[in-house]
Amino acid sequence: MFPDHTAIIHGPLRRSYAEFYARTRRLASALASRGIKRGDTVSVMLANTPAALECHYGVPMTQGVLNTLNTRLDAAIIAFSLDHAEAKSVIVDREFSKVMKEALSLCKAKPLVIDYDDPEYSGGGERIGDIDYEAFVAAGDADYRWAMPDDEWDAITLNYTSGTTGDPKGVVYHHRGAHLLAMGNVITCRMTQHPVYLWTLPMFHCNGWCFPWTLSIVAGTHVCLRTVRAAAMFDAIHQHKVTHLCGAPIVMATLLNATEAEKKPLPHVVNFATAAAPPPEAVLAAMKSAGFNVTHVYGLTEVYGPSVVNEWHDAWDALPGPEQAAKKARQGVRYPVLEGLAVRDPDTMVPVARDGESMGEVMMRGNVVMKGYLKNKAATAKAFAGGWFHTGDLGVIYPDGYVQLKDRSKDIIISGGENISSIEVEDALYKHPAVGAVAVVAKPDDKWGETPCAFVELKPGATASADELQQWCKKHLADYKVPRHFVFADIPKTSTGKIQKFKLRDVAKGV
Repeated sequence: MFPDHTAIIHGPLRRSYAEFYARTRRLASALASRGIKRGDTVSVMLANTPAALECHYGVPMTQGVLNTLNTRLDAAIIAFSLDHAEAKSVIVDREFSKVMKEALSLCKAKPLVIDYDDPEYSGGGERIGDIDYEAFVAAGDADYRWAMPDDEWDAITLNYTSGTTGDPKGVVYHHRGAHLLAMGNVITCRMTQHPVYLWTLPMFHCNGWCFPWTLSIVAGTHVCLRTVRAAAMFDAIHQHKVTHLCGAPIVMATLLNATEAEKKPLPHVVNFATAAAPPPEAVLAAMKSAGFNVTHVYGLTEVYGPSVVNEWHDAWDALPGPEQAAKKARQGVRYPVLEGLAVRDPDTMVPVARDGESMGEVMMRGNVVMKGYLKNKAATAKAFAGGWFHTGDLGVIYPDGYVQLKDRSKDIIISGGENISSIEVEDALYKHPAVGAVAVVAKPDDKWGETPCAFVELKPGATASADELQQWCKKHLADYKVPRHFVFADIPKTSTGKIQKFKLRDVAKGV
């Protein structure tokens, strides 16, 4: 309907919807000519660039499955993902060529490797592929007759969890779910025609919460951004009149902590959707003063990103500060496209009382819930026990139907929007010869939301410093998983020897 409207902005680049559509058809054609067909996986290691957007359309046009790789992970986990997904092709941004080269040397899969050379990136990086992305697209047919899925239950994308215990699980999205959440975003984020969306949320996170597809519904403009920096964000918002963006609390902190030289006047109130821990009252007030309208959402990879929203009532603005803060701390109610949201006893499946006190597990069901975990029937069956998807998060539900999380049954630490398994960090520390016992918990952090804090008991007669253990972790973990704080002390345990993490969380707050 709007072929001449600007679809993509990236540095000086401007692409209309007609050009965007033609390029995605060329990409689909080129992939199909290399044998990509229904159910085949195409993995991509890309920043938030035009190529990433094109892949969200071009790969499904072949009836293939798009696998967006987390650019922050190490080579071993990437290699596992490529093998598990049976990747037939991989598109690699030069910025990530080093880790991808190592991953490709570790994995058994032998995919067609395509190099993407983004003009906005000047940090080096070698070409490791068989062909250049632009040459590959140019060889495709702009009139390629792409096909809709044979079945709306067909897979559209594959997203790997950050790995809670053991290997990461491959979450399979289907066409119907992606379609519905893309539509739901329009409603929840109050989008009208021709919004301008700034890409601060990584597209590898739940396919950017389905926003690569949402923008086409309302003929919006994608403003790509390789790096989330204060000056770049303010420049983009000011220059392109950005209306919407999404991100973790770290993005809000970056905006609020910008220098006067970095800040630019906002063209209007900018809508900001944030997930992870609910923002503190002071942060929400500061964002409002800065010209941002913040909406708090909640979800998981298994439900296409956010599917619960803290819908705010105007009447709540008149409440005293502490009461407002209590309302804002709740995760909220279901998206219109999520059919069921409940808090139930995970053993009996009986709903808990709607009293804001009775604890249960948060559960969801509907068409915006994943198809299942790839090649993992046992985990899929466990996740859907009783006909509901079990989030693993513990919470309460209030009389008005609003849900609030109280604890994470899996002890996941959410830092800068990234999930960190406390078990994975503990395993790395246990490998150090001086460590006798260790427990890792979340420590609240103004910048990252949460960071790992490690409590360590050394073996008798052994010595190790915090710096030594931190360097050890850096050799075994991705940088964002490395604890920033170490406490050497006796770790509290129950009479049966179980570590009492709830006590450690309280201690960590004061570290």
